[in-house]
Amino acid sequence: MENLDWKNLSFGYIKTDYNIRCFYKDGKWGELIVSDSEYIDIHIAATALHYGQEAFEGLKAYMGKDGRIRLFRWEENARRLAYSAEGIKMEAFPVEKFREAVFRIVQLNRRFIPPYGTGATLYIRPLLLGSGAEVGVRPSAEYVFIVFVTPVGPYFKGGIRPVDMLICRDYDRAAPKGTGTFKVGGNYAASLRAGMDAKEKGYASTIFLDAKEKKYIDECGPANFFGIRDNTYVTPKSESILKSITNMSLIELAQNLGIKTERRQIPVEELAEFSEAGACGTAAVISPIGKIFDPERNITYEYCRDGNPGPVTLKLYNKLTAIQFGDADDEFGWISVVE
Repeated sequence: MENLDWKNLSFGYIKTDYNIRCFYKDGKWGELIVSDSEYIDIHIAATALHYGQEAFEGLKAYMGKDGRIRLFRWEENARRLAYSAEGIKMEAFPVEKFREAVFRIVQLNRRFIPPYGTGATLYIRPLLLGSGAEVGVRPSAEYVFIVFVTPVGPYFKGGIRPVDMLICRDYDRAAPKGTGTFKVGGNYAASLRAGMDAKEKGYASTIFLDAKEKKYIDECGPANFFGIRDNTYVTPKSESILKSITNMSLIELAQNLGIKTERRQIPVEELAEFSEAGACGTAAVISPIGKIFDPERNITYEYCRDGNPGPVTLKLYNKLTAIQFGDADDEFGWISVVE
């Protein structure tokens, strides 16, 4: 793409050539349909619009130094989309059909995959929504699956750098036994008030506490939290946080590198005992946390005092991104090559 400045892409939407749709009707999924339109026709009474029957995923395609295109753990995205669908009573999209759609959309939009060395990637967004007309509160009988792509720049321009976060007690993102563990749009809508409040106060994001007791760390806005102490990677165990594929991968990677791991409840007070902290997700991979401010207790927890990520955080980030771009051996079987 001669008109795109690959090294200065934002993390935003850019129109590409094609997207793919598939429709569920009369009890079965149809064939994949290729479209060049950015819009969809949807019934005004669709359950996605009224009752939140909508789930989505996010993954990336990486251009390697060898010119090969790599996908990272697409199977986990397919499984999580099916898990989210079950969570809000939608018809799950089959894993093999998911694979066909994702691989095909990358191939069709190959010219939009950023070159190796720019730090940019092709972001892939699968979407599942209830399209059938219902006025009563009930699951739809019809669904639409869509997958589109857009080239995005690295989350951090100029390299990975620490961000500051604000502990939130005034809002909840999700409740235990609710929808917090599913990747549905309602969870993100529920996080907007807290997120905007944090940004207005000069923080990158919010750290949510558990909704029941306000004693334990839950999530960092749209990302999972982790802390490092005594050569141990510690991340929350909670019924109301997203099953992060990045976090799952970092746990395996840490164990492989000789770092112990724990998934358990993390009391707010334990923030003082971490030597490093971060948020992890598909967009940024890892966002190192420089400091966390707790307004209720007027306490600031500081981590990256020299302005740089901690050594364990940096090691994990460098190793994971090297696997994703094909610069390191994939000993875990995470990578699939798109021919």
